[in-house]
Amino acid sequence: MQPPAFDPPPFPSFETKIIMTPRSHHFFRIASCVGAALAGLCAASIAAAAQPVATVAGMPAVVNASNMYSEAGVNHFSPAVVSALPRIYVPNLRSNSVSVIDPATFKVVDTFPVGQSPQHVVPAWDLQTLWVTNNAEGHNDGSLTPIDPKTGKPGKAVAVDDPYNMYFTPDGKEAIVVAESRARLDFRDAHTMALHNSLQVPECKGINHADFSIDGRYAIFTCEFGGKLAKIDMVKRKVVGYLLLDKKGMPQDIRVSPDGKVFYVADMMADGVFLIDGDSFSKIGFVPTGVGTHGMYPSRDGTKLYVANRGSNRIHGPRHGKGSVSVIDFATRKVVANWPIPHGGSPDMGNVSADGKLLWLSGRFDDVVYAFNTTTGAVRSIKVGAEPHGLAVWPQPGRYSLGHTGIMR
Repeated sequence: MQPPAFDPPPFPSFETKIIMTPRSHHFFRIASCVGAALAGLCAASIAAAAQPVATVAGMPAVVNASNMYSEAGVNHFSPAVVSALPRIYVPNLRSNSVSVIDPATFKVVDTFPVGQSPQHVVPAWDLQTLWVTNNAEGHNDGSLTPIDPKTGKPGKAVAVDDPYNMYFTPDGKEAIVVAESRARLDFRDAHTMALHNSLQVPECKGINHADFSIDGRYAIFTCEFGGKLAKIDMVKRKVVGYLLLDKKGMPQDIRVSPDGKVFYVADMMADGVFLIDGDSFSKIGFVPTGVGTHGMYPSRDGTKLYVANRGSNRIHGPRHGKGSVSVIDFATRKVVANWPIPHGGSPDMGNVSADGKLLWLSGRFDDVVYAFNTTTGAVRSIKVGAEPHGLAVWPQPGRYSLGHTGIMR
């Protein structure tokens, strides 16, 4: 089964949206201002609304400033992925393997060995490779295993120090290997993984997850074992500062709102999501979700955020915990649905299917993968290896990947 052809796409093309959408919005604003007493203010509003996002050099343009996920909408595939096999790639942390699921049959169709302690399957910026981050917990033989998404088969591993997670610079030139145990970010060639330089982030113990500002100028990383966040200037490659969420907190995944104004930070000890103003780097709110809040993924239409609650506040939790998925509405910043797992579970990391109909998540402590129906919340599970972690759904819509299990834009 191949993904739908990119040409013609299922909705207006990239070029059409650039030409038509701003023009129609512009016309609407002008019409609504006719006859208004404050015509000068209205004109100023139109001018402000028309301002494009000034991105860093080399970063693809932001097509829709109110929804940076617009180019990762339902089945809106890049030509780069049209030959990719539809698969779910599941890194099994304790089995040192990757399970491969066919989403059409919900069955494991392949399992292959990788390096020690595989944590995440990370789509490359150019969408041509999936990288398995084997950080070799407690050892010094970390590696990255490349997977060819056209065949679903692994290639020769590349030796890399402590790759717990991996991201990419917004211009796609460098990979950012998150060396968690070293409190360090390693900037490497995006293809060869040759080391260019490193950035120490000394006050960020357990540095692991990140997301980027809408213009690519900064990233915010979570510090799992320090209850903090670290803000990194991506242009000057320096630490801007740290923000303490809670001394007893354990921040996990982080995801920015579609308009780029608010960062949502999952905290597994707080059982909810902190809201952070990225520009001012300050706390502005908190949304309770469920026990052991962990992974977060936006819906394909950019209106909702799916939040995986792992069911335990412990790093190594029990089977059949109080696992659930909460759905946050981006517009209201409130939970609009909660999907418990019958008989308990431990939803962790994953992503949304290309058609937006399923949310795929690893069941960290139950050695399964979950597929949640995003309309009803109904869930089915598939047995995989020991302690599955950051699974990748592939192919995904979008022009490029900023890393993790697919931060697509």
